[in-house]
Amino acid sequence: MDIKRAKQEIKDAVEAYLLKDAFGEYEIPAIRQRPVLLMGPPGIGKTQVMEQIAKELQIGLVAYTITHHTRQSAVGLPFIKEKEYGGQKYSVTEYTMSEIIASVYEKMEKTGMKEGILFIDEINCVSETLAPAMLQFLQGKTFGTHKVPEGWLIVAAGNPPEYNKSVREFDVVTLDRLKKIEVEADFPVWKEYAYRQGVHPAVISYLELRRENFYRVENTVDGKLFATARGWEDLSQIIQVYEKLDKTVDRDVVYQYIQHRMIAKDFANYLELYYKYRTDYKVEDILNGKWDEAVLQKIRTASFDEHLSIVSLLSGRLGEMFRECYRQDAYVAKLYEYLIYYRDNQSVMMLDDVRMMAERDMEEQKKAEILTREQENTLIRVIDALTRFALELKGELFADDEAFARVRELFGQEKGELDAAENHASEMLEHAFQFMEDAFGESQEMVAFVTELNANYYSVWFIRENGCDLYYRYNKGLLFDERHADVVRQMDEAESMLNAGIK
Repeated sequence: MDIKRAKQEIKDAVEAYLLKDAFGEYEIPAIRQRPVLLMGPPGIGKTQVMEQIAKELQIGLVAYTITHHTRQSAVGLPFIKEKEYGGQKYSVTEYTMSEIIASVYEKMEKTGMKEGILFIDEINCVSETLAPAMLQFLQGKTFGTHKVPEGWLIVAAGNPPEYNKSVREFDVVTLDRLKKIEVEADFPVWKEYAYRQGVHPAVISYLELRRENFYRVENTVDGKLFATARGWEDLSQIIQVYEKLDKTVDRDVVYQYIQHRMIAKDFANYLELYYKYRTDYKVEDILNGKWDEAVLQKIRTASFDEHLSIVSLLSGRLGEMFRECYRQDAYVAKLYEYLIYYRDNQSVMMLDDVRMMAERDMEEQKKAEILTREQENTLIRVIDALTRFALELKGELFADDEAFARVRELFGQEKGELDAAENHASEMLEHAFQFMEDAFGESQEMVAFVTELNANYYSVWFIRENGCDLYYRYNKGLLFDERHADVVRQMDEAESMLNAGIK
């Protein structure tokens, strides 16, 4: 199965294992809570999935790559203890607590979370001396003599033998005690994730054209050649930073991340063309409604691959705008929550008190490790705004009603910036559709354009919030309504989970 389905399967299992009955006991007793074994190729996001699940379910996560450990750190160190049996004293070997089990208790102390996931990566690549301890861990949920705390579930991950010559096969006795999930690399699923993470549009559009290069591992006389999902995401980040520094990403730089000479060369050539098309076709001008017949004639005579690159340039730039609108909207909504609290408690607190409350909220949520990076950035912006508003009020003497009226005016300016950004993005989306109509009409290119909008979480969010008649027309005409509805459903589920969690 793909990583998206695997994530849901693990999430369902965790929720089932943590469900309690009316007496406070787990519906599935600990002895029947099978450890999950996630098997799949390296670099497809197994660790990231565990981080996402932990944050979404508001539970703890302790993650270890077991190949970094010796038997002593995993099991504990031996020590001699005197014990009495049948009136006779004996020297008995016992063990200190495993570093891994101790980390679970430390996480519980630090975050206050009594339930969570203990994630062990590369579990089938352990050394010969550690292998028996891993089998004991999977079968009995113990390291040495110390058990995994109740309420903490085990998820282990490993790579199939074709990817790692150090792999050890599990016996039937062990496998019969595991919930085994096999996962494969899947580009369409990764593309959804890539849009959500802000992966560079050139990477997404290249892989759309060359899907066979998304995930490849080959054994050659010169060693292993490979391209992985992790490699593409890391390459994307270096491209984005190099663009800010005005540095060039050539094939040597690409090869440092995509360690397959042919693919690295091919992508480097594509990236060069991508930048050329962005300049030649003046993408910003198109999105601002400026193009002429010469531009249309030029693109009509270009190759289909070039057409798809233009589609990617347009959808990629729109995606950046939509993502910024999403962030601004999240910031304004969170700021509104704190200002409403200030309005309702104005008689007993000042705006500075609300700012300190926001700071405490952020620190508590960071300590509990339930904040995503986006949520933390949103709270930082809210705290900055509350600080500015408080300074504004300190400069004048206001009655309570007058003070809130001034705060409402300041908030209106923030909301006005959001409205302006959304209006500008709406105009750009309309211009993009009009250009696509002029250049291609109802064609494969238009299908590709609508497909990219539907694959992008931020595009679907923006259109749901702001509408777009041309989008709805083509989405229905090209039979994409079902795909759009599916994405909206996923967004509603995510929002419901967020509303039930972090406030």
